[in-house]
Amino acid sequence: MAKIELKKPVVEEISSCIKDAQSVVLVDYRGLTVEQDTQLRKQLREAGVTYKVYKNTMMNFAFKGTDCEALIPYLEGPSAMALSTTDATAPARIISKFAKTAPVLEIKGGIVEGIAYDAKGISSIANIPSREELLSKLLGSMQAPIANFARVMDQLAEKGGAGAVEAAPAEAPAAETPAE
Repeated sequence: MAKIELKKPVVEEISSCIKDAQSVVLVDYRGLTVEQDTQLRKQLREAGVTYKVYKNTMMNFAFKGTDCEALIPYLEGPSAMALSTTDATAPARIISKFAKTAPVLEIKGGIVEGIAYDAKGISSIANIPSREELLSKLLGSMQAPIANFARVMDQLAEKGGAGAVEAAPAEAPAAETPAE
């Protein structure tokens, strides 16, 4: 069997992974201990992120003609690829957080929703909250006025309702106009 026939399934696997990916992040994993690598993989797996190590030449062939083509210049040295099809910021967020505890892990670059970013760009994307966090903040801000109104109504009810508040006269006496 020729070498190209052995490499073709790997290139197709990479191509099928990146086809539906919302984000792809390339990292240099040199210097990570086995324990650190296992922890990183566990965190990524729990977030639904795929993390694989491929040969640069295989990724190079798979990236050609796709949005990931902008990542080809970053394919120097050992490279691992983290990608997510559901949460665009998850790979960048998890890897950036993990890199704080393991400084040897280096972000090379990435693609988020079709736009290429360098290492600094990916690090700034890592600061964007996840979709779930953003939705919970939105719901919290929508719920706050209703909760405040309910609190005020509850306090009024505890004081005895509207009867506790002195009512103003219903109608002010009409000013008498001089007769003509």
